Amino acid sequence: MTTALITGSTAGIGAAFARRLAAQGHNLVLVARDTKRLAEQATELHDRHGIEAEVLAADLSTDEGIAAVEARLGDRTHPVDLLVNNAGFGNKGRYLEVSMADELAMLKVHIEAVLRLTSAATESMRSRGRGGVVNVASVAAFVPRGTYGASKAWVVQFTQGAARDLAGSGVRMMALCPGFVRTEFHQRAGMGTDNIPGWLWLDADKLVAAALADLARGKTVSIPDPRYKALMGVVKLTPRGLLGGVSSRTGRKYGPQ
Repeated sequence: MTTALITGSTAGIGAAFARRLAAQGHNLVLVARDTKRLAEQATELHDRHGIEAEVLAADLSTDEGIAAVEARLGDRTHPVDLLVNNAGFGNKGRYLEVSMADELAMLKVHIEAVLRLTSAATESMRSRGRGGVVNVASVAAFVPRGTYGASKAWVVQFTQGAARDLAGSGVRMMALCPGFVRTEFHQRAGMGTDNIPGWLWLDADKLVAAALADLARGKTVSIPDPRYKALMGVVKLTPRGLLGGVSSRTGRKYGPQ
């Protein structure tokens, strides 16, 4: 049986990855900050699917938390075959309205943790000649929209570059770029969602199923929904100056900064 490590596993997209992979027979390493929720999730997945579910409580906005997950990924006696870098959050407020401490904490989770955990995982995977990494980004990566979008743009660019460098090694790399998904993301950031059109919402379980299919096909970037693929097609054709104004207004109305 193979083993998958998922950060931010207790809610939203991370929980959907855990459900899907457990149902497919993968053992899991579940990573999040809340020890109680981790234990409950591990017990449920073990009882339902008969897999082994290890828990690792870690705060990826701290060096200690990142180092703990790095150590688990570097364990050659209990190797991880699939890493899902899903942990992340958004800050409420425009640029300069959000404290520098909060901005840096987000960058720590979205960029430093992704870099360090991906590196720890792929070094071991490359030596074995197999493995995969899914780095959860966002469609916000493709529009000029504040610190959140910039951090997710880094995730996409990093993943694509690393995928090229690892070509032929047996290690697959993919950036997953969802749109709005019904998770705890907005609630935790204190953002309202009543004004987001219903057709923009995605189902986390369907999203994960499509993402894993794209990973199996060898895609390096996955936008796993026709609606958002169409929207991103329009984005590519829109002049950057005009796009900046539109994304700024849309971001203030719907999303994180």
